Amino acid sequence: MMKTIYKLPLVLEPQPEGGYTITCPIWPELITEADTVDEVNANVADAIAALVDAYQSLGKPLPTALT
Repeated sequence: MMKTIYKLPLVLEPQPEGGYTITCPIWPELITEADTVDEVNANVADAIAALVDAYQSLGKPLPTALT
């Protein structure tokens, strides 16, 4: 099984109650949260996996900025 590596710009927005909202300017559907900076990579990886599965299920191509 081949694994794809994505390099994406991420925006971490601190939240007043703590933690971060994470978005990606080139993939608008990529939105997740993390309580700490240490959790960001794992949460983003989970969000990407879910988005890739959803795109494949819908027969929708990935955003051109990713390919």
